[in-house]
Amino acid sequence: MRWRDRYGLRRLRGPKIAKFDREANDADIEALIAFAKSRRGVEFYVEPETFATDTTAVAVADDGEWTRRRVGSPAVIGKVARSLALPVYDVQLTGYPPRMRAYNERRKREEA
Repeated sequence: MRWRDRYGLRRLRGPKIAKFDREANDADIEALIAFAKSRRGVEFYVEPETFATDTTAVAVADDGEWTRRRVGSPAVIGKVARSLALPVYDVQLTGYPPRMRAYNERRKREEA
């Protein structure tokens, strides 16, 4: 991990760290940024921290392709989304988009 706090992971996360999960790092955030820059219509969905896992964000593209990464806190992904001019939703309020489920179903059919 770099000595600089480029994405605000340490500053914005607060004192709480999930017990059984590793902390989010710059590579997690950079993976979300790379995903968002390489696909169309990306939206971020923030998943809350639990006892076992850190706060995560799911990036969902226009075609339903998605990736999940640790982000440390909702403020971190909010900062990233603002810099990319992309929307951020709380998954507890909005749920996952239907295109994500459709993508998963297409992948299952292709694998069978």
